[in-house]
Amino acid sequence: MPYYIYRIKPFSILEMLATHEAFAEASAQAKQLRAGLPANSPDKIKVMFAENQLQAEDLLSQVREPRPAGEE
Repeated sequence: MPYYIYRIKPFSILEMLATHEAFAEASAQAKQLRAGLPANSPDKIKVMFAENQLQAEDLLSQVREPRPAGEE
């Protein structure tokens, strides 16, 4: 399964930037893209491991519950 790199803009607008077969490549590119964002940018760069682009976007769109306080 590939790794997808996305830019998440305000209002949860997803923009796919790249795909990689290896995590190391995806992680390195994501770090480089994050470093290029302006300090006050609301955009986020995320790496998502998924079977296809549709699944990656579905996973990125899901609202995750915060973990209870004190749980590690």
